[in-house]
Parts: sequence; C-alpha cells; structure tokens
Amino acid sequence: MDDLVPPREADITYETEQPVRYETNGPVAWIVMDRPKYNNAQNSQMTYALDDAFQRAVNDDAIKVIVLAGEGKHFSAGHDIGTPGRDVAKSFERRLLWADHVNKPAAEMLYTREQEVYLGMCRRWRDTPKPTIAAVQGACVAGGLMLAWVCDLIVATEDAFFQDPVVRMGIPGVEYFAHAFELPPRVAKEFLLLGERMTAQRAEQFGMVNRIVTREALKEDVQSMALKLAAQPRLGLWLTKQAVNHVEELRGKRTAMDAQYHMHHFAHAQGDLTTGNPLGGQDARSMVAANKKQAGES
Repeated sequence: MDDLVPPREADITYETEQPVRYETNGPVAWIVMDRPKYNNAQNSQMTYALDDAFQRAVNDDAIKVIVLAGEGKHFSAGHDIGTPGRDVAKSFERRLLWADHVNKPAAEMLYTREQEVYLGMCRRWRDTPKPTIAAVQGACVAGGLMLAWVCDLIVATEDAFFQDPVVRMGIPGVEYFAHAFELPPRVAKEFLLLGERMTAQRAEQFGMVNRIVTREALKEDVQSMALKLAAQPRLGLWLTKQAVNHVEELRGKRTAMDAQYHMHHFAHAQGDLTTGNPLGGQDARSMVAANKKQAGES
C-alpha cells in the first residue's frame, strides 16, 4: 500500500540507518524491528534489512530457531504510508527475479514493486528452513499481519490486537492474503469487511495465535519455546515445516494469493483513476483517525 505521489529519493529522511536489530541468545536468533517512533511501520529499508537478517540466521548453523519481534509499544503498524522514511521511489538491490519499479509508469510501478517487497519477501521468509516464532505485542495491523503470518508460531500479549482495515481504501486486504487460511472463511469476511480489531483472545480461539502471555513475560516465554524447538532434530523441524506448508498449498494458498494480488492492484489502479490516490483517498493520518474512532479511542 503506497500513499499519494511517491516522494523523490532526495526527500526521503530515515530516522535510523538500522531499522532492524539482529541478536542471538544461544541457538535462537532474534530479529527485532526497530522503528518504535513509527510503531515499526515497514518501509523498503526495513524490508531489505529483515531479509538480510533472515538470511544471516539461515546461514548460521548454530542458529536453530528464529524469532521475529518489534521494539516498543507495538509489533507493527503495517506498511509505511506516511513517515519521512517512506521510500516507495527508491531503488534497492533486489532479491527476487523482478525488475526495478522506479522507472515503471502508473500502475506498473506498484505492481512491480510489491511483487518483491511485500508478496515475494513474505513468501520467501515463510519458506525459511528453520522454525520461526512471531512475538507480538500491541498492534499487528495490515502489513504487520503479513509479518506475523509468515511465522510458524505466534505468541501474543494479552493486549495484542490484529486488524486489516484496508477495505476502507477500497482494497481487498493486504498482499500476503492468508486471511481465509488463518481464519474460518466467514470470520475472515467479518475481519476484512468490518475492518475491526480482533483481540488476541479471539484470535487464539480460531488457532491464529498459539499462546497468550503478559507483556512482561513475552520475551522470556518466547525464548523458552524457542529453546524447546532448538532441542529437536534440525532436519526433522525443516521437514515438518515443509509437510504442513504443503498441505496449505494443496488447499490453494499460493493460487489464492496470486488471484487476490491482481484484485489488490486493480483496486490501487481504480483508486488512482477515481481519487488520484492508489489508497482511495486515504493516508496514514486518516487511517489512524478512523481506526481510533472505530475502537472508541480518543
């Protein structure tokens, strides 16, 4: 999801040169999104830093388990559609077999970019051969859902909530369209069509969340779970991941995402044609205000 006319590369201002921290604790790698000032909104700078961190963990045979976490109050507020570091127009060293997007016109620009930065990267991380755990606190919204959903296990705090409000933009959900695989179809429709927050407690009822813990215990409990995984045979863990992921593919997960991706970009193009904005006239400020109003916050 990208906001209005992309800023020129010269106008991009990063608040940090290291939006992701990489830490190890025994056989566990902790990949920590570190843009707390912007609630870990995901720009391309962060995406490629996340990819570097996943690659580093995969390359290190001493690492048996990978944890994805977010610094600060929230796990992730989603894709960056409004910070000074929104870098939609910037080129990066691409990791997948897609052309650069910056010299592409109109709808082709976003369609090309998001094949790699959003859908492609998430699929890449989902297939990581080592078990992954998402440690989620606070908000896990839109693009943040994608980051949590690619992980094998999700541990959430009692105050965590999950939300995909992008139907408000005229868009049928975020690019990594796992909604109807994470939730029963009718619940997925409710989740998308109403765009309301889903509590961690309700998400656990549907199997989207594995465990709920306190904020204070999140890191310790996730590390304990990771160490239990690390004690299992490495190849057995990898093969088990592949087996379950294969079941999802047999149920049509990849083809469903491919179909929805085209709907997603038809919606971007429609928004551009009708409002001059691929987000249907919405921006970061209007989305935050609407979400707070819907949740009854001041």
